[in-house]
This record gives sequence, C-alpha cells and structure tokens, in this order.
Amino acid sequence: MDENTKTKITLPLLITKNYVLFPGRKDERIDVGRDFSIKAVNASRDNNSSLLLIVSQKDSKVEVPTNDDIYTVGTLCRIVSYSDMKTYVRIRVHGGQRVKLNNVQFDPQGFYTAESETLESIVSDEKNIVSLTKKIITEIQDLPGLINSLPRTTQTELFNKGIDPSELCDMLAPYLTTTDAKRQEILETLDVAKRLEIVLSIIEESKQEAKIDAAIEKRVSENVEKHQKDYILQEKLRAIKEELGNGEDGIEDSDAILKKLEENPYPEHVKAKVKAELKRYEMMPQASLEASLSMSYIQTLLDVPWYQKTEDNDEIENVRKILDEDHHGLTKVKQRIIEYLAVKKMTGNLKAPILCFYGPPGCGKTSLGKSIARALGRKFFKASLGGISDEAEIRGHRRTYVGSMPGRIIQGMRRVQVVNPVFLLDEIDKLASSYKGDPASAMLEVLDPEQNFAFNDNYLEEPYDLSNVLFICTANYLDNIPAPLRDRLELIEVNSYTEIEKLEIAKNFLYKKQVEANGLKPEQVSFTDEAYMHIIRHYTMEAGVRELERKIAGIIRKVVVDLLSYKTLKHIDVTPEVVEKYLGVPLFENSKKEKSEQVGVVTGLAYTQFGGDILPIEVTYFPGKGGLVLTGKLGDVMKESAAIALDYVRANADKYHIDSKLFADNDIHIHVPEGAVPKDGPSAGVAITTAIISCLTNKPVDNNVAMTGEVTLRGRALPIGGLREKSLAALRSGIKTIIVPKENKKDITELPKEVTKGLNIVLMESVDDAVKVAIKQ
Repeated sequence: MDENTKTKITLPLLITKNYVLFPGRKDERIDVGRDFSIKAVNASRDNNSSLLLIVSQKDSKVEVPTNDDIYTVGTLCRIVSYSDMKTYVRIRVHGGQRVKLNNVQFDPQGFYTAESETLESIVSDEKNIVSLTKKIITEIQDLPGLINSLPRTTQTELFNKGIDPSELCDMLAPYLTTTDAKRQEILETLDVAKRLEIVLSIIEESKQEAKIDAAIEKRVSENVEKHQKDYILQEKLRAIKEELGNGEDGIEDSDAILKKLEENPYPEHVKAKVKAELKRYEMMPQASLEASLSMSYIQTLLDVPWYQKTEDNDEIENVRKILDEDHHGLTKVKQRIIEYLAVKKMTGNLKAPILCFYGPPGCGKTSLGKSIARALGRKFFKASLGGISDEAEIRGHRRTYVGSMPGRIIQGMRRVQVVNPVFLLDEIDKLASSYKGDPASAMLEVLDPEQNFAFNDNYLEEPYDLSNVLFICTANYLDNIPAPLRDRLELIEVNSYTEIEKLEIAKNFLYKKQVEANGLKPEQVSFTDEAYMHIIRHYTMEAGVRELERKIAGIIRKVVVDLLSYKTLKHIDVTPEVVEKYLGVPLFENSKKEKSEQVGVVTGLAYTQFGGDILPIEVTYFPGKGGLVLTGKLGDVMKESAAIALDYVRANADKYHIDSKLFADNDIHIHVPEGAVPKDGPSAGVAITTAIISCLTNKPVDNNVAMTGEVTLRGRALPIGGLREKSLAALRSGIKTIIVPKENKKDITELPKEVTKGLNIVLMESVDDAVKVAIKQ
C-alpha cells in the first residue's frame, strides 16, 4: 500500500515512550518491549505492506495508555527490518507522512489499532519561508555540536544541495536539544512557516545556552589555572624562605607547630584538634580564604593559655599591706581575699571564688580588682560588659562566619597568657538582652564553679578550664542582675564613703596621685584638712571620690600655673579660701536641719545614689472635702505610704486626741520640698505619719530629731535599707537623734564610729515610739 495515499485506512498502532518519529526519517531503529506493542509490530508484518502507525504517549510513566494518554497526530511508516532480541524486538522503519489518528481501539488480538488520515503541509507565505530557511541554516553553523550530530548525508543535503523547507524541520527536529512535547508540537504544526519559526526559536535558545556554558567553562578554567599558579608560586616561595632560613611573617609553618605541640604540655584533646586542623590546612590552596581562616584558628588554639600559670603571693601580711596601701577602708573585701589565700595555703588547692562588689559609682570597685591582682601577684584583665547585647560577645562566633573570633572571656585569657589571672567583669548589671541572645544567660556557665572547668566557646570548639580564674564582678544595682546569675555570685557590698573616709582618701591617695601626675613635689603644695572638707561638702555630691579627685586635680593644675607665673612663689598652702578662689562659688550646700521646732514639719532620712540626705516633710490642712493633696514629685510607692499614714491617723484619731470632723471638713496637703527631684520608696512612712499627727494636734516636732521607717495600717514600723548613708546624712546636717525601726538593730553595729558617737539612736517598734520622742507634749 502506498504511504502517500490519502485514503483512510486502519492499521496497527505502535505507541512509543519519549520518542517522536518524523516523516522522511530513514532506517530509524526502535526497540519494542511492551507486549501489546510487539503484537502490533507482528500484525503489521503479517500484512504484505508492513505499514505501521507510530504515535508518542504524553506521559512515559503510564504502562497501559488510554486514548487520553496519547497524542492525536503521528507518523505512517513501513517496517524494513525486524530482529527478535528474546526479551524485546528491534525494528527499523522508514518514516512516511503525518497522519491524524481517529478511532483508536484495542484489537481483540491484543494490540492497538487506529484509523489514519493523511495530513498535508500548508505553504502560506513563500517569501517568509525562504527567509526563515536561510536563517536556520545560518544559525546552526554556530552550533558545532548540532552539526556534528547530523549524519554526513544530511549535512551534504543541508549545506550543498539545498533542501525543501518542510523537510528541513523534520530533518533537524530529532537532533535539536529540546523536549519531546516540543518535538510533538513541530510534528503537529502543518503550516510550514510556523513550523520553521518553532525550530528557529529552539536553535536560538540552544545558542544562548551554549554561550552561557562557554562563559562558565572559561571562568572555571581561569580559576583552576589561577589556583594552580598560586599553589606553584606559594610552594616556590616557601622553598625559597626555607633555603634562606626565614619563616612566613607571623605564621608558623606546619613543622614548627607540630614541634611546639610536642615540646609543651598541651592537653591531649587540644593536640588532636590542632593536628586534625593542620592536616586540613595542608590540603588547601595556600592563598585561599579558607586556608587563612584555618591557620588563624590554629594560632588561636596555640595562643590560648592551657598550662601556663603564675604563683600566688602566699604571704598574708604582705597581701594585707598591699591592699591597705591601695585602698582605705573596705574591710569586708580585704578580709575575704585574706580568707581565700589562707584556705588555699592550708589546703594547697582551692577553686577561686566568684566575687561581686556592688555599691554606688566611684567607690573603688574597679580599682580594687587591680589592687587584688597586685597583692596576689597575678596578671589582671578587665572586660567591660556595659551595653553588651550579643551573646556571641561572651561565647564567641562560630567559625562558619567570616570574621569570626572568640568571645570576651577567651580573648582575655589569650591576652594575659596564664590560666589563673584576676578577671574583672565590670558593670555586670549593665548587660542587655536582644534578638541576638541574652549575654547574662551565657555568663551563667562562666560564673558557675561547677561548670566553668569546661567552658565552651563557639569559636574555640574545645572545652576550656576557667576554674583557676579569680573572677570579680562589679555592679551598681543588684536588681538589674538576673536572679540565676546573682545566685552564683558571692556578694560583697562596697558602701559609700563617709566624710571622714573621704578625707583620709584625699590626704593619703588622691593628693599624692595628683601631685605626681602634674609634675609637682609635696613641698610645693599642701592642703589643710579644712580645705579637703570644704571641697567634700560644697563642691561634690557623690557616694565615691571621683568628683573629689577631679576637684583636687583642678586645684593642683591652677597651683602649677601660679608657681610658673610667679617665680618668687615656692609653696602654696590650700585653705578653704584658696579652694573658693580656684573653684569658684560653692556648688552645693549641705541640707540643714530646721532652725526651730515647727508644727507639721518632720525631718525624714533618704537614700540616694550620692549617699544619704535629710528629707523635710511638711503637712498642713485647710477647709475642703476630706481630700489628700500630695506634691513634691512623689513616686507611686511614696504616695501609697502617705495614704497609709493618713488612714492610720484617721483610724486612731481618738488615741491622739484629734477631732474626727477635721478629716471630713478639711483637705490635708503633704509636701516634700525640692519638687523637681523625684522621690520614691516606703521608708518615709513613719515620718509622714508623725507630721500628720503634729499638724492635726498643733504640737511642734523637735528639730533635732530625724526618723526613717516604713509604716503599716496598724502603725508598726518596718525595717529599711541604707541606714549607714542615712545616719551619715543626719550627722552631717546637725541632727542629734535618729529614730529607726527596731528590726534595724543588727545594722547599727556596722555603722561608722563617728556616727555611733555623734548620734543618739532610738529604736522603735511602732509610730507611738516615734511620736513620744519627736513631738513635744
């Protein structure tokens, strides 16, 4: 039967996977494996013509296709050879014409059949077809891979003899780099111009991909060549340096590192880590970033101290002498260091304590850490923790990041080069948390003696023993330190200095330091005790001595100017008058007690960041509707104390002989002077209660008496804090008697001697005890 006939005939149908047969293809080999496909081939061979319909299925995963799984356009072909390969058959076919498949059915003999209808190509625009044909032939010449895949006869037809445009598409389609769906589209497209456009678009895509592949290959080739060149040059450079006897600048070579490992008592796990990393390093191109990072890590592992240590100064008297030389007072702190040394000397070994000095700014907490290191004969490192909000600052960065480094702890140990330094963690209460983690939580491992023998730094990747480090933390406010972290610290309070202590510090420490810093000699300038006290009282308001040192430094600088300006001047004695000459008008006036006894005015005691101060409380009443007016910028807690005090007095009006109508017909106004200064806390409760009673009974309050204590609705006096600072403020202000809660009796033993000698301290259990002492009967 003729392949070009347009007669509709029914023939066996061979359904192929991932294969599209085009018209005009000669001697195409097809391996047939499915049972129904083999039967279709055999049925075709039984006909004298050996005609067969071939169509591709849409999804190659489908084993038994239905009408919906196959395309509707295929190719009529003739089988020209047949080979039985036992498990499958191999046929060769000549492609005939495009055909449309109708009425696809499964024959009872076990194969598919279909009615075929011949499809003719459509020639719509000859000029466009000629143009497209020429362009395709030109374009494929830039694709040597495609040309080489074409048979020689096809190449000859294509470039020498010329070829029919319709046949051109069918000839190139099997060799184009595209999908089976795209090939099927070429087969189904009858318009020759459109068919050529599809083929041209595929060729242009292939050209673009070829350009990209060529560019990538070029870059890869250049990189490989560069690495090979760098490696050869590095090896030559190393050989030259070895010949000259010089190592790389600042970097030890592998042999030197291995020698260092063997000669020093590094822990075994560190030796193993260094050797493994060194092996990786030697396999890397020496000029690569990875090699640089690897060597940096190796150097860090070697630089961190693993076995080096200093011997402690075990002479207790010598340590005590050094501590006393550097700091005045601070008895508790010094005693704790002496205890640590004594026990260590007795036992021969002792884990270092984790100390935390807390107190107001400027009281010598940081400098005390340096003094302890000097006294013990240890190296000192200070890490400022204020404002740190990144956990990696403590634990270090992982080595996967470029620019990673160890945390502050390991960096400090690397700096001091010993395993037992004094390590000061300054401002530990200023740690902040953020999306980068919580540094305070990271400090738990550092400051826990049960864990810090194996501290894990993310960069170091090896456990590091911190148990020999004497950690000292400093803080201003304990409330800012998380409870789990605070629980690991041995808290030692560093109190604010008394005026007597400040005087001694100024005479024995600050004066000497500033005279030497400004190039003077002691015989050129001197201070009287009155001058020091004048500076302390009228030019500073602080718990510590930082501002005092600045004022003394300012005076000495002006002394230097005068000594250089007036050649005949050999010595200046600084008196209160000279202080005012150099520093100007006094900046502060100490709070003074009331000059006389007054009704409704009671002297309270307050604790501030600068130490203590007296706090006058004024109460008055006037016609109104029974309201309570509070002024003086009071905080919520202090407002509650005022409300409790008024309710207590109202509930016990008969007891204090107060007309109960006064509360209903009058407003009571409580004012705490210095209204611009915020005030808060419960410790003014007793003083407010006493002032209300004085005001409503019209009885004056003794101006030589001050009091402090929290009050309850039953009139009980509860204990308060800051008694040391408050009592010092009372003494400084001329108060003779202070009234404090009985539960603060234990704190009286801690008060300075000048306080216990200069003040009459009265203990109270309730408001009644304060009223008996303070209000004139």
